Amino acid sequence: MIPAGDIGASRARVKVGNLQAIGILARTWLAVLASLLLPLVASAQESSDLVTGLRRNVIFSAYSSLSGSLELARRTLSPLAYVEIARASARLRPQAVDLTQESFSVYVPAQRPLKGFGLMVFIPPWQDARLPPGWMSALDERGMLFVSAAKSGNQETVLDRRIPLALLGAYNVMQRYPVDPDRIYISGFSGGSRVAMRIALAYPDLFRGAVLNAGSDPIGGSEALLPPDDLLAQFQSSSRLVYVTGSEDGWNIQRDMVSRDSMKGWCVFGTVVETMLKVGHEAATAYSLRRAVSALDQRAPVDSEKLAACRAHIAKELAADLRGVADLIERDKPHDAWQALMKLDIRYGGLAQSESIQLEERIGSRR
Repeated sequence: MIPAGDIGASRARVKVGNLQAIGILARTWLAVLASLLLPLVASAQESSDLVTGLRRNVIFSAYSSLSGSLELARRTLSPLAYVEIARASARLRPQAVDLTQESFSVYVPAQRPLKGFGLMVFIPPWQDARLPPGWMSALDERGMLFVSAAKSGNQETVLDRRIPLALLGAYNVMQRYPVDPDRIYISGFSGGSRVAMRIALAYPDLFRGAVLNAGSDPIGGSEALLPPDDLLAQFQSSSRLVYVTGSEDGWNIQRDMVSRDSMKGWCVFGTVVETMLKVGHEAATAYSLRRAVSALDQRAPVDSEKLAACRAHIAKELAADLRGVADLIERDKPHDAWQALMKLDIRYGGLAQSESIQLEERIGSRR
């Protein structure tokens, strides 16, 4: 967890467990971002000669609006946490990381595909930026660039380091090399895979799919909040997820099942399972990585009627839950209404972004 911080005076809240969790998330994330005082300036597009092979300690300098502090909060936090961040936006640093203090490893295959390279962004559980064993041959075969940030392992905070470092790694590689936008993927191993899943969910307009290697979570809850509806719709309709886990890694096999069940419940049908036989909790083998990337490259269109019916079912459930909160407000039960709204905020996330904020304002006016 990020150490607690202080966002300053905010409106009084009913002190229930869920409320405190949301408030702490918003306050601590703001505190981390606000602790860095100097603004960062995006550089012009960089160019580089096509140097192939593995390069370590690469320094990038270009910033993307996708990794901006407010935009990251909008995509990854619940609406009520995001609105607290937005209200104090004047105190935010535009970007969470200073690229002059960061380094990356980049791998460039010898052969460039006609449509441009694919790109695999990798989030490690470890602190150094290394290429997992055996991956070089698979990347060569599939014509894929690779980028991974140092100091982005499990001991680092997710929102102010691991996610923005992955986004900025992708952005800078795309500035330097010819990349096929339809073959940009996010991946990770173990805890890094869980972060990769959150990024795939929040940034389907950048990443077309994900390789989830021995680490996943259910979506639609505190572990992986849903993004705003336009992004969720894109994730549902065009993203593909490949779960790559060893057959002897029992814990993560079970977690993958829970994750896939939640994906199905939220109308995400583009999932594939790649089980590594007689393998424990290990990074994907070259063979499994090839198969995973092939599955991502060959993603089939989603059944549009099935997706529409599923989304309509969720919309109906959301409307009923929103009416429940509104009814409690009308009955002058702000305490109960706030508790119900907090549950709705976590369950539906950005899917109910505008409605959650409007209900919060109505509850505030009754107290």
